[in-house]
Amino acid sequence: MHMNRSRQAKEGELTKDRLREGYRLMLLARRVDEKAIILYKQNKCHFQIGCAGHEAITVAAALSMKPGYDWAFPYYRDMGFCTGYGVTAKELFLGILNRADDPASGGRMMPNHYGHAGQRIVQQSSPTGTQFLQAVGVAHAAQFRGNDEIVYVSSGEGTTAQGCYYEALNWAARKSLPLIFVIQDNQFAISVKIQDQIAGASVAEVATGFKGLHIEELDGVNFTASYDAMQRAVKRARSGKGPSLLVSYVVRLQSHSISDNQKKYRSEEDILADSKRDPIPLLAKYLLSKKIVTQEELEKISADVQAEVDDAANWAEAQPTPKPETVETHVLTLPDPALEVVEANLPALSAGGSDEGNSLFLVDAINAALDEEMAKNPEVVVYGEDVAYGKGGVFTVTAGLTAKYSDKRVFNSPLAEASIIGTAIGMATVGMKPVVEIQFGDYIWPAMNDLRNELAMLSYRSNGYFQCPLVVRVAIGGYIHGGLYHSQNLEATFSHFPGLHVVLPSNAWDAKGLLKSAIRSSNPVLFLEHKGLYRQVYAKGPRGGKEDLVPIGKAKVVRRGNDATLVTWGALVQKSLLAAEAMNREGFSVEVIDLRTIAPLDLDTILESVQKTGRVLIAHEDVLFMGFGAEIAAHIAEHAFQYLDAPVKRIGGKFVPIPHSPILEEACLPQASWVERGLRELLQY
Repeated sequence: MHMNRSRQAKEGELTKDRLREGYRLMLLARRVDEKAIILYKQNKCHFQIGCAGHEAITVAAALSMKPGYDWAFPYYRDMGFCTGYGVTAKELFLGILNRADDPASGGRMMPNHYGHAGQRIVQQSSPTGTQFLQAVGVAHAAQFRGNDEIVYVSSGEGTTAQGCYYEALNWAARKSLPLIFVIQDNQFAISVKIQDQIAGASVAEVATGFKGLHIEELDGVNFTASYDAMQRAVKRARSGKGPSLLVSYVVRLQSHSISDNQKKYRSEEDILADSKRDPIPLLAKYLLSKKIVTQEELEKISADVQAEVDDAANWAEAQPTPKPETVETHVLTLPDPALEVVEANLPALSAGGSDEGNSLFLVDAINAALDEEMAKNPEVVVYGEDVAYGKGGVFTVTAGLTAKYSDKRVFNSPLAEASIIGTAIGMATVGMKPVVEIQFGDYIWPAMNDLRNELAMLSYRSNGYFQCPLVVRVAIGGYIHGGLYHSQNLEATFSHFPGLHVVLPSNAWDAKGLLKSAIRSSNPVLFLEHKGLYRQVYAKGPRGGKEDLVPIGKAKVVRRGNDATLVTWGALVQKSLLAAEAMNREGFSVEVIDLRTIAPLDLDTILESVQKTGRVLIAHEDVLFMGFGAEIAAHIAEHAFQYLDAPVKRIGGKFVPIPHSPILEEACLPQASWVERGLRELLQY
């Protein structure tokens, strides 16, 4: 009996078979890329952005990871990563040709915006750099759950000029996350050279200040060097030793995209020099020199790959295109349990007795909702600026939660709004439930790219393959002498973005029930908290039970009436009730509707009331011009014009920023007297 002395390949070892497969996958990416150019010229696809020159590092990265287990956030030159990660040529062409079964987006995104739920490639958007913070969030989720998943995120060197990149490096290094940043440096961001992008023209050097971040520079056209570097980074990440930054020097062998012409800004000598560093011939030469393949084997690989690509393109071209009637699907994830809640009867206020009968200020009701939902779902995490430990946020909304649930679940973020939202998107994408706080609505704008282009768009652009149902709590509104930068209202701006629920409660009962519904929602929710209501006695409400929820998308009639309808929300609800009571003393019956939810808007409740009363006043705190009241007025004019006995009237803030002086603030924000005057004019028409 002879012992088998053949050595078994170790995990991750670059064997001859793996080298051959690496070459085939690189060639597959190149041939798909070249076929896309042909299809573009035939007017069968409408965009192309090349991967030529980037294949060595991208295929090496993919072969170093575990498809379907690890997570990936590739960028548009990562076709080699996709072929190496198990995305087939047929699937790539479904995206290139915008076919209905495209696993990235169902034909909704431009080609080269990769995504594949089965392989855990999170669908890519067009704004460069947003992937970094989302990848941080996914890596944070892996660390939180205690598994050994790792995350790959890539970009070109141009994107490293963006702030979100540095926020991601900071977060990853600070938390020692299992994350690998791969920067594919081809020296050009479209036509802008790296000298005009990065101080010292070195991505690696700029990043050296992030303690705990392992940095390597490598020849990215060398497949074996790329593979070795990725293996080191993967081992480091999977063993809990923290993030790596691989700066991979590659070449761009085509123009930036099919709509660019690099000869306008690059010399022929420069282009020729890059062509001599083409990673595919370089790997072929290496394989031949090591006698791993013969020339005949290389030719067969090339012929087989070309046949595979041609067959895949022909197959994909015959597949169905998206149906027009699907254009509105996946804007939101439906059905959504938050929209189907059956609202409990409002319990009577109690001065004592059981906990479920106690009256709460609005700020404490939100705290109670967070507490109850954290107890219910161990993957609810709360974070933002100053929310942890003894502070509990600048308004003490999260007071006591760190002590109860630990700083693993309630923690402070860096003072960087984009990183708060971006990381939360990543966490929510992989099934966690982050509830994050933006300290003041006035400071939400650094995160606008993440909110509008990522949070609101992921479900739609991925054709429903990915969702990120997180909750963003934001303190908004005036009447507190907060000045120009602590008093903004946001509802009109954010209700304009498809893909978000926007909620704005006016009292403690609704705030608690709506926040609990938001946390259980299948969709992202912007939860607006009027800080002027946090400790108002008139906004207090009963605690209620742990399963007392308020449905998102359902308005509430807070006062019945027959002579006029007053539609309002937020801080104007109480002022509207005072005005309605004043009108009652004059013999007029005014119905007051508290919207509670801005998006989706409960038009049915509004129109039902308008049909009864025939007169409508809309009152809101935000500026009158382009305020959300205009949208409501337009719907009433379109759907209930025949019931109107007077023009629809609106009350809103003056078209100015909100000043700090109490006298000036009162002059620009709606008061109860303004609403009363508006009602009187409406009723006298």
